[in-house]
Amino acid sequence: MKSSKPKIDIVNDVLEECIMAFPVSPFIISLYKQYRERGSLSKKQLQGLHSKASKIKDISIGKLGTLEAIIKKMPTRYKSELPLPAPLFEKDKDAGMMIDEILARYPQHKRVLFFKAKYDNNEVLSSADIGELKKFKQVLK
Repeated sequence: MKSSKPKIDIVNDVLEECIMAFPVSPFIISLYKQYRERGSLSKKQLQGLHSKASKIKDISIGKLGTLEAIIKKMPTRYKSELPLPAPLFEKDKDAGMMIDEILARYPQHKRVLFFKAKYDNNEVLSSADIGELKKFKQVLK
């Protein structure tokens, strides 16, 4: 059953009063067009409308209060923070320890110094490089 009372559209009334007060404002005109097409405005758009409407001297305080209540009733959406970017690869701790052990005994070992430079520059040590390090470590024992 339909109610005989027509619904009062406060947002539309405030928009029309804003258009009368600011006829060349592109913001108000775009809000009005969107409200006509979609039938609603976002919370931020309503907040902008409220700030514009509060500058009008002849606007009813009740309409501004109702508009403010509509804004407060709407949910506030928060954007979550972006997760920190993951490193491209994890340094192999075992390879670092092997390099340190070998260089502790033979600090001038050129091949191991090369591996250390790669390791320190966050370059990936291949499986062949790791195999060489393991051979060098076995030779030390």
